[in-house]
Amino acid sequence: MAGGISRVWPVGDSAGWTFGVFRWPNYKPFEAGDVLLFHYKPGMHNVVQVGLQQYEMCELSGKATVWSSGDDHVILNRGMSYFISCMPGDCQRGMKIAVTAR
Repeated sequence: MAGGISRVWPVGDSAGWTFGVFRWPNYKPFEAGDVLLFHYKPGMHNVVQVGLQQYEMCELSGKATVWSSGDDHVILNRGMSYFISCMPGDCQRGMKIAVTAR
């Protein structure tokens, strides 16, 4: 964290957590401790932190962390983090992101 201040990143910017958001993280300078804000309509989508294989296959493992409030704040750890929506068809339609935090 530069200067000890974490940034809040609204995932998908003004569009929010939605279809086709997978390119949104490209070239963003994420730092460990930064917060991803996932905004979406509760009940329509969710946010699941998964591993690389689950991310690539759009599959959910039994040990995944799931958020479903529609206003989810997720603190990034250093390294790669993978997030999908596991509602039917969401991930396959591009509702997934891979984020690298320094």
